[in-house]
Amino acid sequence: MLIKSISTNKCIALLLLLSILAACSEQSSETEIVTTTPTPEAGETDTSEVDEDDSEVDAALLARQPTNHWLNEEPIGTGLGPVTIENLASGTANPEQWLHYGGDYRNYRHSPVEELNPETIQNLQVAWSFPTGTDGQFAMSPIVYDGIMYMTTSYNHLMALNAETGELYWRYDHPQPEDLRICCGPANRGAAIYGDQIIMGTLDAHLLSFDRFTGELLWDIEIEEHSYGFSSTAAPLIVKNMVIIGIGGGEYGVRGFFDAYDLNTQERVWRVYTIPGEGEPGNDTWAGDSWMTGGAPTWSVGAYDAATNTIMWTTGNPSPDWNGDDRAGDNLYSDSVLAVDADTGEYKWHFQFTPHDVWDYDGNTTIFQVDITFEGRERQALVQANRNGYFYILDRVTGEFLAAKPYVEQMNWATIDAETGRPIVNPLASPQTNPDYRICPGLSGGMNGAWAGALNPELGLAFIPTVENCMMMRKGISVYVRGQTYTGGGSMESDASKGEDYGHLTAIDVNTGEVKWRYMDENQLRAGVVSTAGGVVISGSTSGKIFGLNAETGEELWTFNAGGGIRSQPIVYQINGQTFLAVGSGNRSRTSMVPSGGQLFVFKLREGQF
Repeated sequence: MLIKSISTNKCIALLLLLSILAACSEQSSETEIVTTTPTPEAGETDTSEVDEDDSEVDAALLARQPTNHWLNEEPIGTGLGPVTIENLASGTANPEQWLHYGGDYRNYRHSPVEELNPETIQNLQVAWSFPTGTDGQFAMSPIVYDGIMYMTTSYNHLMALNAETGELYWRYDHPQPEDLRICCGPANRGAAIYGDQIIMGTLDAHLLSFDRFTGELLWDIEIEEHSYGFSSTAAPLIVKNMVIIGIGGGEYGVRGFFDAYDLNTQERVWRVYTIPGEGEPGNDTWAGDSWMTGGAPTWSVGAYDAATNTIMWTTGNPSPDWNGDDRAGDNLYSDSVLAVDADTGEYKWHFQFTPHDVWDYDGNTTIFQVDITFEGRERQALVQANRNGYFYILDRVTGEFLAAKPYVEQMNWATIDAETGRPIVNPLASPQTNPDYRICPGLSGGMNGAWAGALNPELGLAFIPTVENCMMMRKGISVYVRGQTYTGGGSMESDASKGEDYGHLTAIDVNTGEVKWRYMDENQLRAGVVSTAGGVVISGSTSGKIFGLNAETGEELWTFNAGGGIRSQPIVYQINGQTFLAVGSGNRSRTSMVPSGGQLFVFKLREGQF
């Protein structure tokens, strides 16, 4: 276990210096910075330069968010009992259920529905639609069980809907404090379900449980004091009788961790710090006491391997993001995947993708558990399209590095040592005080942990939504004050600022890491993906286009203009033999003409077409 406490504020005089630097510093991408003050904090990016998620949520906007709680008193559902561990272990085997953010513990986001295929996808039509009533990225993946859909929105609104008709059963709007400390918009990426409970993490670093029938708030756990820089935007993961949740805060100099809480008693079972404490293995990869404010947040969803009783969780950037002078060393376990015993949190293994990250690449993108044939040998693998532009293949039992190949079209920051997997960094690609080198990929990727890929096990293909947006990166002065942004620089002169950015959905052979096809789009692809056994993949672009492709070839089969940028994680499910596709529309950007505001679209295959 990696357990230590974070130090208190440094000298108060640094506050004055921080305020002077605020005007010329810049911020991160979608890693986990939002403050409720109307003026930029130190470390904020100029969004006229970089088409990233808006970094501010001003106090006036926050005050306008509704804080209501409507309960349900009528019988709902189809009569199914509580969600069991066996239900969760079965993943998407039952097409009428979608119980995990990733669909199953392997994170495949692959539906067993065969009816939605290249021949029928043109027969999709809108069955119903539902507004969120909120601004910000509509980034969630819905939960579907017992004929009910549970949907989260930005600002932590939670709703229960009839999954067939869209009828609203109950709704909860979380009251947010005025001093939120979050990065890159007020997103929430989904809830979790266990028993008769719906569980949601919040922007102010709480973990809430609700009765799935009535919407009654059952319990409320404060994960950490949010004003120190903590937040929670990811969907929780249920393992056995525990809920596992990570935190954001890498741009605030927090010390990252992920927790396990007993769902029956609400007691914390274990906490795994993602930075080793003093005297623990790996602490010597941090200069001096820089580990105390070293970041390594855990703001995405992990994976669970029941065969080895292992939870695998990814970690984000070290703090400060772009200036690593005071944190010399590899900075374990930032930008890593960390494997621990599910019952105790005890360390098993790790692999670090980007040692001493000074590009804000993180390591938080989707991890897939997949059994492969690698160089003629059967392997229990863990694969990931990392934000640094490389697709990694690891042994998930031991953490052994097997291979890494680029999946982005533009790559110049580093090559990879074929034996160790360690990056060989291009010295020109390090952030500079006066940068003049265009670094690829940019800080948003590649892929990003804010959206999820999918994997078709029959085809052996992982589907990776990708951004191509290179940029210069500037190294700035870094000053730590608890609860204030701590980035040490930022980005500038991105491809997006010149209209030269674009996106692609890339299919990658999980056995080799080779790219099989790319679907190109003139807009960035920042949405999740769903795959079906019928052989289609569905995602969307920031322009508002939802698209369906042939999973084998990447051929475009179907499109729909949703009006708002697509940032959600689509799902496919069935109710009473009818096939549905759910996709959320709604992005947040001060630089785009595409309107904000969330809207859920649920499509249905027309009857008699299959």
